[in-house]
Amino acid sequence: MNGTAGLTNDASATTNGGATNAAAGGPGQSSGATLSAWERFVSGEDTIRGVRPEILASWYRCREQYQVDPHLAQAPPAPGEGPGQGEHSLLHGTVFAELGGAAAMAATDAEALGGIITVTDSDGRILATWGDRKTLGLAEESNLAPWSAWPEWTTGTNGMGTALECHQPVIVEGAEHWCQGFHGWACAGVAIRDAATDKAIAVLNVSLRGPEIPVRLAGWLRQNAATVQAILRKRERQSGIELVAAFARAAAGAQGPVAAVDMAGRVVIANDEAGLLFGVPSRTPAADPASRWVSQVRELAGLAQHATRKARYDPHWTGSTRVYIPFIQAPLPVSVSPVFQSHQMIGLLLTGGSADGDPVDTPESEPLASRLPGRVIARRDDRLVVLALREIRYAESDGNIVWLATDQGRLRANAHGLDNLEHELDGCGFLRVHRRFLVNLRRIKEIDQGFKGSLYLITEVRTHETVPVSRRHAPVLRRALGV
Repeated sequence: MNGTAGLTNDASATTNGGATNAAAGGPGQSSGATLSAWERFVSGEDTIRGVRPEILASWYRCREQYQVDPHLAQAPPAPGEGPGQGEHSLLHGTVFAELGGAAAMAATDAEALGGIITVTDSDGRILATWGDRKTLGLAEESNLAPWSAWPEWTTGTNGMGTALECHQPVIVEGAEHWCQGFHGWACAGVAIRDAATDKAIAVLNVSLRGPEIPVRLAGWLRQNAATVQAILRKRERQSGIELVAAFARAAAGAQGPVAAVDMAGRVVIANDEAGLLFGVPSRTPAADPASRWVSQVRELAGLAQHATRKARYDPHWTGSTRVYIPFIQAPLPVSVSPVFQSHQMIGLLLTGGSADGDPVDTPESEPLASRLPGRVIARRDDRLVVLALREIRYAESDGNIVWLATDQGRLRANAHGLDNLEHELDGCGFLRVHRRFLVNLRRIKEIDQGFKGSLYLITEVRTHETVPVSRRHAPVLRRALGV
């Protein structure tokens, strides 16, 4: 693979290229202190100091959400007959091939370090391993081998499973593993994510029998992950160009709203009518995945998921549904047509005003009134707190943990991930203004215009509590506030 870095490449340990262990999610405190913290947390304590935030967040997931046995000594076998059980696309196969090539090229270096390299799929199933034969033999005792399952929800905190939950390289050493049977290992993993949907496709991981991971291994992971991600971004830009071309053909003779959306339901381009209804700029192509528009119509993400499932079995499938448009406060009939490139689905064409094709019956298409929550559940220590929506000023994500700024203080949301909370509060007066912030429009007191057109929302004048607004979300916010 072009640009593949070696495990012994000294450049990976520089400040800018590989950073230090701490910058990459490196080692925590001493092994004795970590083990003591693990024992207290497993016994039920919540106030644990000295454990890295990403590890503590993972422990919370393992104990409270997934209820993984902390005394597990072996990973369970993977379900199904193979990777993805038929759900992986051709693009995912390309990613596995790229990662396998990188791992095979570094196998000799891994053997010299006494380590092993693993590649998993998006469900944490190990597809293949390379490296030191003795270590591979020891790994098999813990089922650290092909066709075993290492996601957090079955096997606790570990390099592969925790990398699936994070957006940066993850290092897990010794007692930082949730399961006691893996405390003798150190591992580092990084997830490869789809350039359109941001969903994890695979994980590249290095494991060693010992207390810690050398700094250069984190650099090697980062470099190889960046190489594969660059390939995915390039392909997604090409898909965006094809979606713009498909839109131009569809919009040429259309009288109503027409839009092209990607596999995540983000708008790539829309005509004037669709731009107004979907709350995005019109006639502004966004082929690059980083510049695409998130519509106020939340059902688009669900439509993309539904169409993907249908088109996988029937490439000629077309659908129809009704999506709720906040701008007109009414449902809009929409026809849905998948767009393909080299036999691979890359997005959808949406044509408003008609309802031709197979009816789409998804939870996202339900009437808005039937799914409006009247409260949000948060946590304060070991208690659940029931919050009225008016009590919440904004929500802020810290990885998969969501913090709420409320009239009762700063609380941790019970919801897992800001996207889930945003979907839960769809239509309730909350607006995404930044990739990390969701704000209650009713609690905005002032708008501060900063340097070069930047915006900040002031939700508490007395303490000057502010929420940043990204340039990408500013137009939608201005329309929502009428400014």
